[in-house]
Formats: sequence, C-alpha cells, structure tokens
Amino acid sequence: MPHTIQVDVVSAEELIFSGQAEFVILPGIMGELGIYPRHAPLLTQIKPGALRIKMPGQAEDELVFVQGGFLEVQPNQVTVLADTAIRAKDLDEVKATEAKKAAEEAMQNKSSKEEIATAEAELAIAVAQLEAIRKLRHRA
Repeated sequence: MPHTIQVDVVSAEELIFSGQAEFVILPGIMGELGIYPRHAPLLTQIKPGALRIKMPGQAEDELVFVQGGFLEVQPNQVTVLADTAIRAKDLDEVKATEAKKAAEEAMQNKSSKEEIATAEAELAIAVAQLEAIRKLRHRA
C-alpha cells in the first residue's frame, strides 16, 4: 500500500473532504504547491483555484474549488481552511461565466481603487472557477 497523508478540506459552512491521499496539489499565493506524505511543516495562504486530491487506488482525482484561505501541513496531516470550498462537480459554469462578465464590466465602470480591487478579486474567483470546470471536463 502506498504511503498516504490525511487530508481535511473545511469551508466556513461544512467539511468538504476528509480522507487519505497519496498527494495533494493546490494553488498557493506564490504558485502551485504539491504536498506528499512526510512533507515539512508549512503554513501558507492559498488563492482561488482547483485543489487536486489523489486518493489511493482510484484513477480519478478528487477536485475541489477553493476560494482562498489557508493551508496547514504537518508530516502526516494536510488541513485546508477555505473561505469557500465547492466540489468541482457542483460548480455552475453559467453562474461563473455571468460572474466573470459582471466583474469585467465592474472593472470598467469603477473609479475608486477599492471598487477596482473588489472587481479584480471577483474576476479572479470567477476565472478560477471556470478553470476548475475546464479541468473537470478535460479529465472526463
């Protein structure tokens, strides 16, 4: 049996995933992170994007969209505390596309730095959701 690591993905609303994994890949603020069993302890912020969990004995990875939050890694435990977490299969492409268009329009129509920053954050989330949907379709 391959070496595994316990993975828990938690959002403000619920526990999204809890189980053993061979590895986890997720979007860190400085780039993509790959976490394997016995990884060095780590605490970092994550950005919106797809979290990929490789479970033992399964060909398909579990994909979860995270909307930012924090990652804590211990040698035998990975905890993702996400602002929002949604299983990729539950993402709505139509809503994500509409949110992207609305954010793009908001960026053009806003004048203050705060409004522009908010619109940019909303755009980044919508683009990350669409990318997660694309990854899910690509593997199907």
